[in-house]
Amino acid sequence: MGAPFMCDVADRLTNRVPLTTDGHRVYVDAVEGAFGSEIDYARLVKIYGSAPDKPETRYSPAQIIETRLAVITGDPDPRHISTSYAERQNLTMRMSMRRFTRLTNAFSKKIENLHHAVALNYMHYNFCRVHQSLRITPAMQAGIADHVWSLEELVGLLDREAVAAAA
Repeated sequence: MGAPFMCDVADRLTNRVPLTTDGHRVYVDAVEGAFGSEIDYARLVKIYGSAPDKPETRYSPAQIIETRLAVITGDPDPRHISTSYAERQNLTMRMSMRRFTRLTNAFSKKIENLHHAVALNYMHYNFCRVHQSLRITPAMQAGIADHVWSLEELVGLLDREAVAAAA
């Protein structure tokens, strides 16, 4: 049995997909438990260290000094083995939500508040924000929206949810 999140991902997919994770060991069991052998799965492990010509400072990021690639299951295309998309999404989330910035005292006291903050951020990101590279919203690009949503429309979803919960 795989991890609940990975099982949820597997249940939503109808086609075989390529997947790349970093070197965190729990991913191997989670992916295997959710997908079995029905995935093209590779791990990309980055080895970090300090540059020999630069002194370490407290908050300076370590440099990647080596990468190790391991095909775990299937036949992933080596040209597409990358964690860049996930890393970019994580950076975008950290930069757009105070709760996720590094070295911060902004946090959610309740997990429910964190869930709502993340959901609101992603709804805005995908439905309200025109992306420079797309020139439209991601929801419009995916064909699930026909216009750029206003903040009023986004907040209107909350009103509908409250009315439905009261009924």
